[in-house]
Amino acid sequence: MSSDYTGHVDAGQTSGVRRAGALEITKASVGPMDNNAYLLRSVATGDAILIDAANEPERLVELVRERLGEGVLEKVITTHRHEDHWLGLEMLTGVTGALTFAHPTDAPELPIPSDPLNDGDKVKVGDVELEVIHLRGHTPGSIALYWRDPDGEGHLFTGDSLFPGGVGKTWSEDDFRQLLSDVTERIFDRLPDDTHVYPGHGDDTTLGAERPNLAEWGSRGW
Repeated sequence: MSSDYTGHVDAGQTSGVRRAGALEITKASVGPMDNNAYLLRSVATGDAILIDAANEPERLVELVRERLGEGVLEKVITTHRHEDHWLGLEMLTGVTGALTFAHPTDAPELPIPSDPLNDGDKVKVGDVELEVIHLRGHTPGSIALYWRDPDGEGHLFTGDSLFPGGVGKTWSEDDFRQLLSDVTERIFDRLPDDTHVYPGHGDDTTLGAERPNLAEWGSRGW
């Protein structure tokens, strides 16, 4: 695994690159809301998927060309329907020809049609297969993507459902309880502490760093 990757990237500046076994993960911050876009490239085939074409599509196109060379951007996965996570989607897919995917509950809010991804579905990039995890609460159709390196650690891309210090923003107590329940049962109860968490904004964390705080999140209500 790359030793110089820190999990922090500055908006509009250099990207962070992590080599995790069969997968190369490139993280870039785009737009005024510090949205993270993640380019996941198969080391074996050179092809890739992008998680959240959030903003600055021209910059994302340059990133794709820089990191992929002759490889193909096969898919763009949108983690949820909020506008700041798809502002670059239409232009990026128009240039690259990538297919678009999202949870069917949130997909109607996106600017272009997207094929459905449901809980438990698999997303392939080269010889790597990521699992879709549906996390309700921030939006009804929010999803995370999980892959575990057979020779290493886990990698979880959480959109706006899980951050360092808590779950994502919700707009009612019921939504908060739903999100905390899904994050607890579908992530913390299933996945080990060495899982790296790549959120939709800001710096990375791990499940091990966040697990001791679950009870506090529940008691404070956010």
